[in-house]
Amino acid sequence: MTTLSKEREAALLDLGLLVLRVGSGALMLTHGIKKLSGWAEMSSRFPDPLGVGSAPSLAMAIFAEVFCAIAIMIGIKTRAVVVPLIITMLVAALLVHGHDPFRKKELALVYLVPFIALAFTGAGRLSLDGWLDARSRKA
Repeated sequence: MTTLSKEREAALLDLGLLVLRVGSGALMLTHGIKKLSGWAEMSSRFPDPLGVGSAPSLAMAIFAEVFCAIAIMIGIKTRAVVVPLIITMLVAALLVHGHDPFRKKELALVYLVPFIALAFTGAGRLSLDGWLDARSRKA
């Protein structure tokens, strides 16, 4: 078994975080785009598990699934922007699909996992956060 240098380990970690961010963000974005493009049809019938109304619930889901997903993909303020997605996926799994069979809540839980991981790890060096951090260290 070969051991990797610390530099190579760090590079592979950053590459893994890049794949995790871009992959989970892009997949989530597809859900958000469907909601955004279907706003007119969905805004009056979207689930309202928090009691704020269908349109505000849809707007919050779109904010998380479109804007936060894009921010995660480019890696800006990653630890902060995963929070709305974590909340959205918890609401979907536990409230919207709380009484449904596991297969109905499974997708939200599958999305939840990488967002929780990114809350702990941050974006990594191959991100806008990483670039800004490296730039501030040089200044």
